[in-house]
Amino acid sequence: MNSISFSRVSVRVAVDGSDTPKTLLHDFSLDLVERRIGVIGANGSGKSTLLRLLNGLVQPGGGTVVVHGDDTVTAVRRVRSNVGFVFTDPLSQLVMPTGREDVELSLRRSIKNSKERAARAEAVLGRFGLLDLADQSIYELSGGERQLLALAAVLAVNPKVLVLDEPSTLLDLRNRELLRRTVAGLDQQVIMSTHDLDLALDMDRVLVVESGRIVFDGDAAAGVARYRALCAAALDELPMGKAPQ
Repeated sequence: MNSISFSRVSVRVAVDGSDTPKTLLHDFSLDLVERRIGVIGANGSGKSTLLRLLNGLVQPGGGTVVVHGDDTVTAVRRVRSNVGFVFTDPLSQLVMPTGREDVELSLRRSIKNSKERAARAEAVLGRFGLLDLADQSIYELSGGERQLLALAAVLAVNPKVLVLDEPSTLLDLRNRELLRRTVAGLDQQVIMSTHDLDLALDMDRVLVVESGRIVFDGDAAAGVARYRALCAAALDELPMGKAPQ
């Protein structure tokens, strides 16, 4: 079953000093079958929470999430083997001193032979144009270079689904375009949250999230237009001359 299904899913978290939990995502149901899906919305709207449901980093408080036939709660290890997740901050997932070592680490479970593993890592780094950076300390690299190395490490194991949480935040124009072309050429289903509306327009389907609710689900251009309208309406509600905090 090559699809992702959310069935009556909600997410709530306990709040210190309160008997009433805070709702991060209100009850929703979705079937995601498109090859490229964008998720847009304001900071704090629930985008990252929605993405983290896809590989069990967040568990639903109600309902079920099923990825390619596997429940994200009862079969979380299989889900995580099929879902590659790239975080906004690459330092949260690059754990080795260099990019080459990180890519090889991600391959350790699937390729036992060290020479084969090294050759595969070399090929992956070459695919992303990262060989010149592969043996530098990750702390000597720019944020964009780290992000591309994190993406390479995740794709090295060939997941069925790639989840990207704000992947272009740290990228300059050249690396943003490299990311854009890379995503367009991938075989994997890609689900990406982004504030970059040009990237969102590349998607086959866009979800707009507002205050924990999915307020739009459909065509990319229409989704971006809906999000722009929401932003404009929010600005119109501000007192004249007062900037949002």
